[in-house]
Amino acid sequence: MKSPAPRAVAGLPRLDRCLVMGVVNVTPDSFSDGGRWPGPDDAVEHGLELVRDGADIVDVGGESTRPGAQRPAESEELRRVVPVVRELAAAGALVSVDTMRSRVAAAAVESGAAFVNDVSGGLADPDLLPVVAEAECPLVLMHWREHARHMQERAVYDDVVPDVVSELR
Repeated sequence: MKSPAPRAVAGLPRLDRCLVMGVVNVTPDSFSDGGRWPGPDDAVEHGLELVRDGADIVDVGGESTRPGAQRPAESEELRRVVPVVRELAAAGALVSVDTMRSRVAAAAVESGAAFVNDVSGGLADPDLLPVVAEAECPLVLMHWREHARHMQERAVYDDVVPDVVSELR
């Protein structure tokens, strides 16, 4: 059986192949690369390097979601994310913003982010989904039960795949 033709999404490359997303964490405490890009210039250069290496999308995040992480103030997340999004977009990169906050999403989209990547599935901030809808930009949602600080306590499933499917509905 042949798969249906992929549907075009404004602002994204053709969806007839898997897209590669490079990640730029502008946080001091992410589990994978926290603190490696201490300032906006370093983060932008890393993002552009990811594009040169083949990334279709550069995802910029300013809040660590590692287990036990403390949430930064919204003003701090904005300070971390917005200049990097602005410069990457100005350089021609296709940028997404990884945030659970509506104000950060709005500021990032206004600064050039093509879409929003919300690891909370829209649950952390009830204003995020309306902001993204108003901006008419694509949205990536993840399955989520709790903020990083308490995620380990909630990561218990009877049967993980059916449980996640049920919660995503």
